[in-house]
Amino acid sequence: MIQLDSFDATRLKSAREIVRDLGSVLVAYSGGVDSTLLLRLAMDELGERAVAVLASSPAYPESEQAAAREMARYMGARLVEVMTGEVELEAYARNNPDRCFHCKEELFDTLEPVQHELDLAHLAYGATADDAGDHRPGHGSAVRRGVRFPLLEAGMAKSEIRAAARSLGLPNWNKPSFACLSSRIPHGTPVTVAALRQIEAAEDALKAMGFRQVRVRHHGDVARIEVDADEMPRLVAQRELVAAAVREAGYKFVAADLEGYSTGSLNRTWKPETSRRLS
Repeated sequence: MIQLDSFDATRLKSAREIVRDLGSVLVAYSGGVDSTLLLRLAMDELGERAVAVLASSPAYPESEQAAAREMARYMGARLVEVMTGEVELEAYARNNPDRCFHCKEELFDTLEPVQHELDLAHLAYGATADDAGDHRPGHGSAVRRGVRFPLLEAGMAKSEIRAAARSLGLPNWNKPSFACLSSRIPHGTPVTVAALRQIEAAEDALKAMGFRQVRVRHHGDVARIEVDADEMPRLVAQRELVAAAVREAGYKFVAADLEGYSTGSLNRTWKPETSRRLS
């Protein structure tokens, strides 16, 4: 269920000022509410000196990419598209807890030449204040490279970002959170294109059935489904249809997680001491 806070106009104003001071910016854009709000602020404050860039790879489903393109068109944003090759990197594919670091390294390696070619002063992405207290190895790559994150710098949390986006008339203010498909695979289990496509097919099938916030966690032949708690009764009521749809994607066994949807639930699969070393 989407939670909203009444946003602090002071923090939104601060985010605007941070963006304005950038002078020009390439926004790493995914179509999610965070990067959409950041792009909207950049367009408001910098006009043509704000450009969006959308990265595609097997780790991101085509349905998400199509929605991002449509949102950019709706906003009238200038959109550049690139391909990234993180899935081809051995350090990424082995799927250790630092996978996101290698993902962001590949992303920024790809985006920095675009930034320079367009003669834009900064590269920015939509990290939030919620990210500051979580295990986010990819954020370390951004910090190391001097990438900016105006929403986080202004202290804006996710629920506040949603409220601000709604106040600005952004139609995706209540878009469910999304993470790359690789996040469905337990650490230590290699990331393969075949597994990513299998996850994508299963999640697309469940979304077609009307489930909004859904994850299909990939455990070999077993698919472990997470949905929001308020959607759990319908998941159980439609269990035969759900199981058939997920098996159609190639899984032999289908399970429902009784704890429901939780961000980073697969983080439990690595030892705390490993987490500390990487944070």
